[in-house]
Amino acid sequence: MSHGPTGHDPLEEYLQNLTRRRFFGSMASTLTGGIGASALSSLVADGAIAAAPGIGNLLQSLPHHAPKAKRIIYMHMEGGPSQIDMFDHKPGLRERFDADLPDSIRMGQRITTMTSGQDRLPVAPSMFSFKRYDNNQDGVQISELMPHTAAMSKDICFIHSMHTQSINHEPGITFFQTGQEQPGRPSFGSWMSYGLGAETEDLPAFVVMISQGFGNTQALSARFWGSGFLPSEHQGCQLRSGRDAVLHLRDPDGVSREDRRRMLDLASEINQAEYERSGDEAALARIAQAEMAYRMQMSVPELTDISGESKETLEMYGSEVHTPGSFAANCLRARRLAERGVRFIQLYQRGWDQHNNLPGEIRQQCNAVDQAQAALLQDLKQRGMLDDTLVLWAGEFGRTVYSQGTLTTENYGRDHHPRCFTVWLAGGGIKPGITYGKTDDYSYNILENPVSVHDLHATMLHQMGIEHTKLTRKHQGRDFRLTDVGGTVVHDILT
Repeated sequence: MSHGPTGHDPLEEYLQNLTRRRFFGSMASTLTGGIGASALSSLVADGAIAAAPGIGNLLQSLPHHAPKAKRIIYMHMEGGPSQIDMFDHKPGLRERFDADLPDSIRMGQRITTMTSGQDRLPVAPSMFSFKRYDNNQDGVQISELMPHTAAMSKDICFIHSMHTQSINHEPGITFFQTGQEQPGRPSFGSWMSYGLGAETEDLPAFVVMISQGFGNTQALSARFWGSGFLPSEHQGCQLRSGRDAVLHLRDPDGVSREDRRRMLDLASEINQAEYERSGDEAALARIAQAEMAYRMQMSVPELTDISGESKETLEMYGSEVHTPGSFAANCLRARRLAERGVRFIQLYQRGWDQHNNLPGEIRQQCNAVDQAQAALLQDLKQRGMLDDTLVLWAGEFGRTVYSQGTLTTENYGRDHHPRCFTVWLAGGGIKPGITYGKTDDYSYNILENPVSVHDLHATMLHQMGIEHTKLTRKHQGRDFRLTDVGGTVVHDILT
């Protein structure tokens, strides 16, 4: 007999669902009005059922081991930040200005169509000065573009040997978010919501915020924070910068909160009846999402109101903290979300795709993020939250040592470079104040300790108490996971 989507005999699965229906049905009939659905939703939010696909198949074995981190804040620099101009100092390149990239370094690597037609690949040293920071035990060198982040380097682990298989933005971003280049897989945050649930009943487990950068921006698809084949309640909830942080959250004029409660109770009864009739998990997802939206009507306005923040805190994030949608404002929101129990917080900063005029655009980009991201680390640390908050800063790939287009002493651009680039981690059981991995003199190839995207995901899942090979969901006849068929925990960077 063929097996169903959970891997069980279809008859066995039907009987299990029938038992669940009896349980939830009796609970709903025992309690009055719509309280049954509310109580069920509270169970979901409290984590007792939050790890379930819909309501069935509880992942009660998670976490697999004692976690070092309770939550993740992931800052994605969309477009591919230039590691050579910020974190991977290569002073010897100044003597090789405008020299051709040696074939022994390139080794026939595929390059994009944007530079494949160039007659030459001229070496473009960074025009920015670097400084050694001995508060980082490895003496990391960071460019003048990131002074605030450099001041926090004692708390940061810099990975210089990150690499990916993607050379173009869309598959590159998809790979970093979902562990696969092709669309359709669940995002990192969705896996966290599915596996661990939420710590709060008033906000989603997975929240997304976007800020616009400077220069060339790439498309930002909602599927980057989508739930893929996981139940839809695990997709990311986007907080917007306008009057309504979440669209359609407000009640229409003339509808009271009591009216809304009665409407939700009726809708929950209809969806519960549909689930009992068909066993469709989407009906249960609609109940959970509607109940979450109802609670968010109270929690989101309080979250977005920063009037209670101290003057010192606001000044720490910089003047842009008062500008809705800025990276600074989103970093402050990230801290407020973290202290309210949100499991996975994703920040996107657009505009890092600097194929030309890199010096001018990267100055603006770094000015937009440097103080704010350093303030986020400092804010978490002084509140005692950095120890159990895992922070990641990454792009989908790095930039080339050679210039795309015309190279001058005052201007250059850089193409996509997946073979090596820098990301950094902080908090959540990551060794502070270290560097890991090493690249060659051209920041082109990895010499020591390569780290793949799947390795990074496996390591972060490990810190959240999850064995990455065991967090799976059966789909189309086989078990899928965030790390696909790869991934090794990088124990050298863990405390």
